[in-house]
Amino acid sequence: MSITKLIAITVMTVSALITTAAWASDSDDHERAKKALQSGQILPLRTVLESLERKQPGKVLEVELEQKDALWIYKVKLLRADGQLIKLMLDAKTAELIERKNRDVPERRKIESSR
Repeated sequence: MSITKLIAITVMTVSALITTAAWASDSDDHERAKKALQSGQILPLRTVLESLERKQPGKVLEVELEQKDALWIYKVKLLRADGQLIKLMLDAKTAELIERKNRDVPERRKIESSR
C-alpha cells in the first residue's frame, strides 16, 4: 500500500471517530438536559425566554444550556433594538440573572448611521 493511501485512510478514520464522538456528546447533552427538565432542576426554555422578554426586550440570537457543578445555566446572546449585544447568564432553575455583559455591535452602528 502506498504512503498516500495510508495517509488518506488514516485521515478518514480519524475524521469518522471525531464525528462519532461529537455526535455522541451532543446526544448525551440532550439526555442530561431532558432529565434535568423532568426532575425540575431547570425551567423549560420557553418559560425562561418569556421571563427574559419582559425584563430585557430584544432578539435572542443564541441560547446554550450548561451545567457548572450543581448549577444549570442558560447562556443567552441578545441583540437589543439599540444595537447592543448583551450576553446573559441565567439560573436555569429560577430564570434569575447571574451575570450580564454588554457589547456594542459596530457593524449595526455603521448601518444605522448610513441611513
